[in-house]
Amino acid sequence: MSILARWNKAKPILAAVSLLALVVSGGCRHKKYENPITKDTQQPDKVLFDKAVKDIEHGRYEIARLTLNTLMNTYDTSEYLAKAKLAIADSWMREGGTHAFAQAEAEYHDFILFYPSMEESAEAQMKICDIHFKQLDKPDRDNTHLLKADEECKNVLSKFPNSRFAPQAAERVRQVQEVIGESEFRVGAFYRSKANYSASANRLQAITDQYPLYSGSDLALWSLGDDYAKLGPRFRQKSIEAYQKLVREYPLSMYAEDAKKHLKAMEAEIPEPDPVAIARMRYEQENVTHPSLFNRYWGLISSRPDVSRAAKSGEPSLASFRPTIPPLVPIPGATTTASGGVTDVQASANVSSSSALETRPDARQSKATPESKDLPTTNVRPQQIGATEAIAASAKADAEAKAKAQANAAAPPQANAAAPAQAGAKSAKSSKKPTRPKPVRRKIQKPSKPKKQKPILPSESTAPAQPAAQQPGPQPQGQPQQNPPKQ
Repeated sequence: MSILARWNKAKPILAAVSLLALVVSGGCRHKKYENPITKDTQQPDKVLFDKAVKDIEHGRYEIARLTLNTLMNTYDTSEYLAKAKLAIADSWMREGGTHAFAQAEAEYHDFILFYPSMEESAEAQMKICDIHFKQLDKPDRDNTHLLKADEECKNVLSKFPNSRFAPQAAERVRQVQEVIGESEFRVGAFYRSKANYSASANRLQAITDQYPLYSGSDLALWSLGDDYAKLGPRFRQKSIEAYQKLVREYPLSMYAEDAKKHLKAMEAEIPEPDPVAIARMRYEQENVTHPSLFNRYWGLISSRPDVSRAAKSGEPSLASFRPTIPPLVPIPGATTTASGGVTDVQASANVSSSSALETRPDARQSKATPESKDLPTTNVRPQQIGATEAIAASAKADAEAKAKAQANAAAPPQANAAAPAQAGAKSAKSSKKPTRPKPVRRKIQKPSKPKKQKPILPSESTAPAQPAAQQPGPQPQGQPQQNPPKQ
């Protein structure tokens, strides 16, 4: 087939795709604004608001924000002030992008802060939830927006439980918790493949306790019971509890029969299935969402998570996700909650009355015990003796030094007076004998390279220097001055 024939055959397909793209883009650009003002009036503030709404619908977001800011600054007492502030946040939301989403979230938070009693506050909180939900990544990627979406969507249910956005927020929470559960399950499966059963049990325990609506909770419970069984007989009871929870809360699971066999082998009680759990699992099986062929292939290259297996019914958990501690790690002084998390350790002192501080003696002023007097005062660290013993040792050392100084000062004066006389006699005796100066030795520097030196004749040698007349030194007191001897 020639190139021209191929082009003619592909023309209708390209035209259909181009037409579809134009329709989709035109529909997105001219999407009606959600919060218009239906009041028909020609007030100046209403005219500015209508103009900004048209700019938002046509994608002129910057112009719309300038118009709305003009309205808010010029007509600060307008009845459309709250609507204008919400429209600014909606313009950032429609613009899209990381920067625009951050600006929209800040504007929505300001609107909730200034107008908490308005009906639009629930809508603003729901849009904050959608901002983070649109930026979700896959379970094995960064979970920043995942945890933030879980928190913001729960705020809709806790702060505005009777609003029209509550059912949509509950669905968002179930989808977000599906992604969190899948993320934790993958980490637990990795530890399990490395035979690190303590770390695997830690992750699986957190999933089954905090996210019971996760689609893989039955498999997580079965793996959790097997992990505890492999950790030894000390965790036999926890293994039984995991299998019993699987049989009771997930009776239609494919792992329920296997869990019953394990319970029978361990001679444990097999619980009855919960009727509410049976009804919930039947509803989930009847309303399961099967992804299309396009979504299966697109999911391989898309960064968005797959939430088609998320639960369609049931009340989601409103508690924040708290990581647990592995079972082999001891927890002294702390208590564990029902969900497996660890509460903060608090220290408490039982003081019946404050009179104990006034009646009991001060330990710092107590006398040293007999044993402490025998302690050595040297080579002892300050941490090894008490405060009283350290003070006593220091006082003893000062007393010894003072006594020694007094003994030296009280020595007989005869001994002290004889010392200068002996020194004078020694100096006089030494002055009678002339001392010959030592011959001066010449220092010959050695050259870097050895050279032959001429022999020194006896006539060329230097004669020893004649000793000079010795100058009379200072004579000690009480001795007559003596003349130096003649040469």
